Amino acid sequence: MSEPIVVGIDGSEESDRAVRWAAAEAVLRERPLHIVHVLESWPYKAPAFMPAETTERMTRVGHRLLTATRERVKEQWPALKVTTALVAEEIPQALHAQSDKAFELVLGSRGRGGFASMLLGSTSLRMAARPTVPVVIVHGDAADRGEVVVGIDLLRDVGPVLDYAFEAAALRDARLRVLHAWQTLGIIDAGLAIDAEQIELDLRTEVTETYQPLRTRYPRVDVVDEIILEHPVTALSNASANARVLVVGAHQRHWTAPQLGSIAHGVIHHAQCPVAVIPST
Repeated sequence: MSEPIVVGIDGSEESDRAVRWAAAEAVLRERPLHIVHVLESWPYKAPAFMPAETTERMTRVGHRLLTATRERVKEQWPALKVTTALVAEEIPQALHAQSDKAFELVLGSRGRGGFASMLLGSTSLRMAARPTVPVVIVHGDAADRGEVVVGIDLLRDVGPVLDYAFEAAALRDARLRVLHAWQTLGIIDAGLAIDAEQIELDLRTEVTETYQPLRTRYPRVDVVDEIILEHPVTALSNASANARVLVVGAHQRHWTAPQLGSIAHGVIHHAQCPVAVIPST
C-alpha cells in the first residue's frame, strides 16, 4: 500500500496531536506517513515588502519543525516510513497537491501560523467540504478505546462512508455504531399526527439493508444501529463523546429532510473525537 497518510503541521499543540493520530493510523493501516508544513506564500510574492532574511528565516524554521517532528515520530514508531515536505504556496492548494495521491489527509482542529484559521476559518472548511481523499480533523487527545460511529444519509450514496467506517472498526477491533437522525420539520408542532414508531421501524429496516452487504465482508465487526429523532449535528456530536472516530460524508446537506447549512461542518465544530470526512464518489 503506497498511498501515504498525510498530516499538516504548524508547531501548535493541536497539530502535534494530529501527528500522533496520523502516525498511529499509518502504523495501523501499514502505510507511510508524509508530514507537510506550509509556508504562507504571500512573502514570496511580495519581495519588495518582505526582506530576504525574513523569508530565509521562515524557511529555516519550517525545516527545523519538520525535522523535529519526524524525529519524535521515529522515536515512538521506529519502523514507520516517514517523509516530509516544506511547501510555499496557498494553503488549500498545497494541501490538495500534497494529499492528491494520499490515502487520507489529517489536520489539527486549530493551529497557528500557516494553519491559523483551522478549523474555524474558510481554509479548513473548504478542505472538509470538497475533499479528494478522506480528511480527518483531530480534536483533543484521541481515545484508544470506544466505538467507531458513522452517520449516514439515506438520501445519498453512503457506500464510501460505510466502507471507511467498517474498515476503521475492523482495524481497531471496535464496535461500529451506524447512526441515522431524522426530524419531523414541525409536523408535531403543527398538530398533525404521525406514527413515529412506524417511521423509526421503517428507517431502521432501510439502514440495516444499507450496511448489510458489508457484514459479509467484515464478519467480525460488531454493528449496532441507532435511529434518533433529533437534529443530525446534535445526535452525532453527542455520539462522539464515546467514540474513537466519527465518520461522515462530505456533502451531507440533507438527511430525511433539508437542513440549514452543512451537517459535516456542524459536526466538525462540535465533535469530541476525530472526525473523518469522506468524499463522494
